[in-house]
Amino acid sequence: MSSAIEICPSILSADFARLADEAAAVGAAGADFLHIDVMDGHFVPNLTLGPPIVRSLAKATDLALDCHLMVTDPDSLLDDFAEAGAQKISVHLEACAHLHRTVQRIGALGMEKGVALNPHTAFSLLEPILPELDFVLVMSVNPGFGGQSFIPAVLDKVRAIDAWRQAHNPDLKIQVDGGIKPSTIAAARQAGVDWFVAGSAVFGTDDYASAITGLRMAAG
Repeated sequence: MSSAIEICPSILSADFARLADEAAAVGAAGADFLHIDVMDGHFVPNLTLGPPIVRSLAKATDLALDCHLMVTDPDSLLDDFAEAGAQKISVHLEACAHLHRTVQRIGALGMEKGVALNPHTAFSLLEPILPELDFVLVMSVNPGFGGQSFIPAVLDKVRAIDAWRQAHNPDLKIQVDGGIKPSTIAAARQAGVDWFVAGSAVFGTDDYASAITGLRMAAG
């Protein structure tokens, strides 16, 4: 486990009529980077943001942009997101027919390489790709919608990833997305999570700075 945590507000929970202002507000409130949920209406039952929005956000904030591709064909989008200004990309293991090739392409485009896992996906399926990654995104809800409840069973998978990195690559980061709030963040931190995606726990409050500070304090 690394010494510091990072809080990554999910723009999916922001006011879409004010995205530039919302990005600036969470940056001023102490966010570490901005999480962007990209959904295609096929891999998950929702349709959200694409490269044009990322390009606009890149002009509106100094925060690093972390794009989580919940899409059936991530390979067709990697160049577009790199050009738009994404610094981190995670693709779903469940969506990639040739995962090593996809991950290598992300790196060749100059972005940090991540693989995301749905709650039911076993650690054993991830292990062969771990040496290639900068981070792993563990979904702690079923992807597709914000505001869901945290699934505690995923923490066993986080512990397995943490044990692997302690043995093989201490620089690997573990990210968790779904149901993160003051009452769930401590258990996730203790399991080994470094990066916490928080949607309604930040954007659903009236004081983003207090919300982000509260998450950090609750993590311990």
